[in-house]
Amino acid sequence: MTAEGIAKDASSAFSVLKTLSDSQRSGALNKIYDSLKKNKEQILERNQIDMDNAKSNNLSTSLIKRLDLSNPGKFDTMLQGILDVAKLEDPVGKVSLQRKLDEGLNLYRVSSPIGVLLIIFESRPEVIANITALAIKSGNCAILKGGKESYETFKIMSDIVNRTLQDETEVPSSAIQLIQTREDVNDLLSQDKYIDLVIPRGSNELVRNIKSNTKIPVLGHADGICSIYVDEEADLTKASRIIVDSKTNYPAGCNAVEQLLIHHSINQESIVKIIKSLIEAKVNVHVEPQVKQMIENEPEIDLQYVFDTIDDSFDKEYLSFDISVKFVESVEDAIKHINIHSSKHTESIITENKDTANKFLKAIDSAGVYWNCSTRFADGFRYGFGTEVGISTNKIHARGPVGLEGLMTYQYQLKGDGHIVGDYVGGGGKKLFVHEDI
Repeated sequence: MTAEGIAKDASSAFSVLKTLSDSQRSGALNKIYDSLKKNKEQILERNQIDMDNAKSNNLSTSLIKRLDLSNPGKFDTMLQGILDVAKLEDPVGKVSLQRKLDEGLNLYRVSSPIGVLLIIFESRPEVIANITALAIKSGNCAILKGGKESYETFKIMSDIVNRTLQDETEVPSSAIQLIQTREDVNDLLSQDKYIDLVIPRGSNELVRNIKSNTKIPVLGHADGICSIYVDEEADLTKASRIIVDSKTNYPAGCNAVEQLLIHHSINQESIVKIIKSLIEAKVNVHVEPQVKQMIENEPEIDLQYVFDTIDDSFDKEYLSFDISVKFVESVEDAIKHINIHSSKHTESIITENKDTANKFLKAIDSAGVYWNCSTRFADGFRYGFGTEVGISTNKIHARGPVGLEGLMTYQYQLKGDGHIVGDYVGGGGKKLFVHEDI
């Protein structure tokens, strides 16, 4: 099928999907959950094929980790996300404004789905479950293109989803479609008549290439260069736990910390403890000269994990057990550094000083700004969204983890009884009113 045909089918499916009730849409998600769970063994078998191919092709460790569905709990967490989304409140049809324009002429602003989404991602096969759940629940249709390295997993999951929609639900099967080749993507990027939003999930190169090759609005982020600043009034026990979790909980994630800024006045013993905690977790620390000078003669520091920083050390997304470390003079210095070098994803300050924390929270220009907690909390599942379609560093429409709300727009509905503009005076006297059911 041509790109235009795929996009047209999705647009036609959207015309049906957006009219279905919440119970119909949520019921479809429960059916999809049941089908994926029933076929878990076959899905993991296909996933192992992808894993074997990735290893034989010498793909990066971070990519292989993203690809692996067999990690303890990962498959079940993926499925639980579908149920969590199904249980969420219906995002469609919410009234955010009600106004009486004239007697019998009432205006409503009502939430509505965006339309057709084109989602392009690399290596993460669980994305098909995440996107399917969020798209159907929000009344949107989705065209999915997974990375070639996850093809076997993606293909069987897509087949299961499509078969379930067709045989067991009122949701059109073309509401969720799979495309396979890069040529399909290039052709679909020109279908701005039928596709309403592109969401890329992958490398900096992928995102930037898509943004430069389409007229369709693009939502997402290129890099995940996240930072932690340890203030002079930090609780150092908290600091070590937060930093190690932010780096090692899942280093291949875009919300893993990549740079650590430490207030220069913190004593040497405490700094050694922070660095030691990272090294004990097998993290390579890339340190500026002042930091190296402080730790290099300490017997507790294993120097095989210590490296000098280079020119791009604070503009790099490692996605591995690596972190860049430097001293800063003040919270203002940390803010300046982060706003220049971060990718505006997620940053955290560790301090017991409320005023300092609030200055940081207000001044940092990122989608997520945290106080005394791990950057790894930047996730739709942890935010209570059920799951996420991705994380956006955009400032318009949606920012941060994008759940159901980020996939909604609104329309104005005006209901009258033969009203015409020729009879309407307008101006003052408009009244807000309460209306139970539109």
